[in-house]
Amino acid sequence: MNSHTVLIIGARSDMALAIAHAFAAAGHPIQLAARNAINLAPERDDIALRHAVGVTLHDFDVLEIEKHATFVDALPTLPEVAICAVGLMGEQSENERDMEAATRVLRSNLEGPALILAELANRFEARGSGTLVGISSVAGDRGRATNYVYGSAKAGFTAFLSGLRNRLAAKGVHVVTVLPGFVATKMTEGMALPERLTAAPQEVAVAIIRAVTKGKDVIYVRFIWALVMLVIRNIPEWLFKKLKI
Repeated sequence: MNSHTVLIIGARSDMALAIAHAFAAAGHPIQLAARNAINLAPERDDIALRHAVGVTLHDFDVLEIEKHATFVDALPTLPEVAICAVGLMGEQSENERDMEAATRVLRSNLEGPALILAELANRFEARGSGTLVGISSVAGDRGRATNYVYGSAKAGFTAFLSGLRNRLAAKGVHVVTVLPGFVATKMTEGMALPERLTAAPQEVAVAIIRAVTKGKDVIYVRFIWALVMLVIRNIPEWLFKKLKI
């Protein structure tokens, strides 16, 4: 892959920063977009110094839908690769009781990410090139009692990415759906995660670069998740209702 500008949306997370480092190490200039982006100045300087590439910061709130077009217009360069790493898991018990909390989770994982990628998709389509990467979740493969608010939003995002990929397949624009499974980040800190099912942020980054380079459509960062979710998707509903998974 030749050197291309890479935009990372939701650039504050451990996973997003690992992705930034991985693309920068391959020689790609980086655009970091996040709320209060100036607070990422140390990370910007570290990436730029470590990898000798240009790194810029851009203020962006995925929930401010009305500002999406202005945000894209203000970028110094329309990126060749755009990666949406925005996500908010929340607490299922809170999401069940507090509709405002549930709304934040639904909007942060579906509405906002889908619409910013839609905005970029139109620009990429007009140009006739580019790659859009959406980080979804295995939680969207089937609704489960333990995280169905988050999971339903991710299911919608996965479906959106699938449709977008289908629409743009003949337009020179590639769309990648990433299903990481468990990732050892601040968001999952304190959770008892099974080692075999848990990826490091750097592992996710490597998988994304490989998917972009090789033109992959849907990737499970660890293949074991494809098998796990195949089983879960095919559990009969009468039995599924009795399980706590």
